[in-house]
Parts: sequence; C-alpha cells; structure tokens
Amino acid sequence: MRSRFSAYALGGYGAYLLETWADEAVAGMTADDLSARTTDWCGLDILAKAQKGDTGMVEFRAWFTDEQGGRGCLHEVSQFERRGGRWVYVSGDILKQ
Repeated sequence: MRSRFSAYALGGYGAYLLETWADEAVAGMTADDLSARTTDWCGLDILAKAQKGDTGMVEFRAWFTDEQGGRGCLHEVSQFERRGGRWVYVSGDILKQ
C-alpha cells in the first residue's frame, strides 16, 4: 500500500502501478495514464489492515492538496490478493467523510 501511494505521489511510475493491479481491475488504464501526476498527494494514514492467507485488506486515508490549496482526503478500504507470489490491488470502496 505504501509503495502504491508513493508511486502516485511521485508520478511517473505508471508501469509499476499496473504491475500492482489485478488484471480485472485495470479497466483500460495505461502506464501513461497512471504516470500522470494530477493530484498533489501529501500524506498517508493506514487505519487498519488484515490478512488471511492470500487475501488482505487495508483501510487508509490519503491526504491531498487541491487546486485552491485546500486539503482533502480519500478514505478507502482496499482489497488485495497475493497472486503468483505478489500482492495486487483487486478493488476498493471509497468511504464518505
């Protein structure tokens, strides 16, 4: 989770992000799409995590600064699976603040 956040925050790591997504969750996105730095991500709080075998969950808040300089938050519960020895993002539910 932290490496995925870092890839989004830094920008330019679309190929890495694609490698960490489950094939069925990619939904037509490309490495170029994911490499674009369109949001100023400025912090990550891991609120909860759980793992059972090859499935896992991470609840997090990712903080960002918007175009007007205001602070915002993405609060999500993400589902991960270990496939071929690697953890991949399968889905996520965005929670209302």
